[in-house]
Amino acid sequence: MLKSLVPTGRGSVATSVALIGAILIFAFIAANFSPGTFAITLLTGLLRAMLLFLVAAGLSLIFGLMDILNFAQGGYFMLGAYITFDVVHPEAGIMSFGSLIADPTMRFAFAITIATLIGAVLGYVLERGLLRPLYKRALFQLVLTFGVSIILLEAVKFLWGPSPYSWTVRLPIQESQFRIFDTPFSTYRLFVIAMGLMLMAVVIVLLRRTRIGIIIRAGVQDPEMVSALGINVRAVFTLVFTLGCALAAFGGGVAVPFLGATNSLGATFLLASIAVIVLGGLGSFEGTAVGSFVVGLGWAAMEQFSARPEIGTVLASMSPMLLLALVLLLRPKGLFGEDR
Repeated sequence: MLKSLVPTGRGSVATSVALIGAILIFAFIAANFSPGTFAITLLTGLLRAMLLFLVAAGLSLIFGLMDILNFAQGGYFMLGAYITFDVVHPEAGIMSFGSLIADPTMRFAFAITIATLIGAVLGYVLERGLLRPLYKRALFQLVLTFGVSIILLEAVKFLWGPSPYSWTVRLPIQESQFRIFDTPFSTYRLFVIAMGLMLMAVVIVLLRRTRIGIIIRAGVQDPEMVSALGINVRAVFTLVFTLGCALAAFGGGVAVPFLGATNSLGATFLLASIAVIVLGGLGSFEGTAVGSFVVGLGWAAMEQFSARPEIGTVLASMSPMLLLALVLLLRPKGLFGEDR
């Protein structure tokens, strides 16, 4: 169940701080004690953490409130990336109406809006049309969402083909740069990090400071009591599921300028996001936020470490699962997890 957004114990906070501290020390060693390289690793880790959060936040909200592990979440991320790419590059995709907007920045903002709305609509259809009859059949829910993820993948291959797309339209915010320790960075990285932090704050305020947030948490604890008060709990759950899918599609749209549009995006970010929510503690939103930082920073540090020829890149791709195994050895319920 969704818990308090206030850390539940000193042990959780102490373990989280120690883990992030150890990752930062490892990143500094992997950077050969170079401040500039360390800064690059740190920013890359924060960027990856925010992208993971955009997928994992929806996954955590849906699981925490509805006990549904949505395997299609990565598919929504991938779909958001392809739709955003297509609208911004009308000559390369299947949708040409993006050419009506001449300014690339406005076209990009419009593309992300379209991708988010389509993600929300498809999430609504999935919850209302397919998942709702299976609320009390957990295994069937898993199979169904896994099947939907495959359908989304095949739909993307059918519409856009199996070949990946590289982002070619240069946005002014991508051209803009700033420097840390004489090392240049794209301002777009800061934009993504700021966007992730802003969404994190918005979701926290939504759950803790608004009437709909109180209804959501009350509905989780005692849906029959909330229904007796005349509140449609099922409609609230539909809203949460739709919001979670929209967040994933939004994340794909934000990520595509530097990741490109590839059909492996869904699986890559889904597996890492599952590691994030389990590592943070199933159903704990604050655990998901902290877990995103742990996995994102750890992934970037391991990438820097794996840049040495004798190490190889396989360790970097394995890092989310290695961190998950380490945390579960220290805290079997995850950083902020409780018995479910």
